[in-house]
Amino acid sequence: MIAPGLIIGLGLAQMISWGTAYYLIGNFGPRLSQYHGWSETVIYGGFSLALLVMGIVSPLCGKLIDRHGGRMVMAAGSLFNVAGCLTLATCNTVTGYFAAWLVLGIAMRLTLYDAAFAALARIGGQNARRAMGQITLFGGLASTVFWPLGHYLDSRFGLTAALLCYAGFAALTLPLHLALPGRHHGDQTDINAPVKTAPAQMLASSTISAAPLSPRHQMVCGLLYALIMSLINIINAAMSAHMISLLAGLGLAGAAAINIASLRGIGQTASRLADTIFGRNFNPATVTIGATLVLGLAFVPGLAGTISITMAGVFAVAFGAANGVLTITRGTLPLMIFAPGHYGKKVGVLLLPGFILSALAPSLFAMALKNWGTPAVFGFLAGLSFAALLCALLLRAKLDNAQKNRPRHNGSGRLRKFGPNEGVSVGLARTGYAFKTTMGNPL
Repeated sequence: MIAPGLIIGLGLAQMISWGTAYYLIGNFGPRLSQYHGWSETVIYGGFSLALLVMGIVSPLCGKLIDRHGGRMVMAAGSLFNVAGCLTLATCNTVTGYFAAWLVLGIAMRLTLYDAAFAALARIGGQNARRAMGQITLFGGLASTVFWPLGHYLDSRFGLTAALLCYAGFAALTLPLHLALPGRHHGDQTDINAPVKTAPAQMLASSTISAAPLSPRHQMVCGLLYALIMSLINIINAAMSAHMISLLAGLGLAGAAAINIASLRGIGQTASRLADTIFGRNFNPATVTIGATLVLGLAFVPGLAGTISITMAGVFAVAFGAANGVLTITRGTLPLMIFAPGHYGKKVGVLLLPGFILSALAPSLFAMALKNWGTPAVFGFLAGLSFAALLCALLLRAKLDNAQKNRPRHNGSGRLRKFGPNEGVSVGLARTGYAFKTTMGNPL
């Protein structure tokens, strides 16, 4: 059981970390260009560098959390975040600007969801899914809080003061990260030791216990997971950097574009709250299918090139809702594939391509907006979303096939396979779910 106070503290840290680092460029990108007289290529190139650095340090970060826990790793990320914001506030050269984003790239990988999910998996084992969803309720509000707040601080006190305030906000996450426990699930000293099963899960799986996926299924499902998350990372990086600009390109005034874009956080939090309440009844792979479908459909209204305030609001909320759920399945899908003891290492490696590809997104989409126009960019983003949907459908099919052919204990210690027409009650302790399946499909 993960303590509620820990979840609240880590959730607040997520909201601040996302707001002061990842979402910083969406608010201050145009202002930094204007303030320093630098081109958009330079401005968004800095954010691209940060995403590239996130990818480079991703495997190492996962290993460190698996071995030592999230406390010191995420606390170090807080310090990097403070240093990055301070450097960004005081630099006057392009070299200093890129150095700031290099530091912020390390900070983001050490503090954002992927690090928090690995830390929770280490603390709670297979029971961490609910806590993963709960901390994203706070993180989902980052853009809703920090985009308007950053705009206010900039207009009231100036760009440098606003960035210094961001450094101060980032410092508040240090004690929150230091509050994380150093232990791992069950106070075991060996992360490869058998994981204790919660009473509810023991009841659901009292007669049948699932064996791990075969190495071949792990490889195939892992690659599909990596491809889905790479596509989502590209979309998210592009939208985090250019969502306000995209809405402005559809005819919304500057202040209206900021306010509408901030609704993204409302959609994220609402969908994550729904997932926290009802998500345990659904397979994460099924949820991923639904979310990628909504994500693709969200971009359709923008294809016309103009949009009303109401439709813009619907777009922002729908995009946020889909992205919010995908953030949770990003953390829970690997629990269907890999053992929790190796969660950080495995996921760190699988997310590496997504970080590298998404590093190109801010700069490339800035050029695309300039040369292609807003409707074409919306169409391309919709295409990426539907490609992720196809991969999600394939992943669900592969997991179903692996589940159907997976050998299980029958209570007498002997292994057997289920017949093709046999409906069974399966307790998937690996995912934190308990649900009915017939031929591998949730009812």
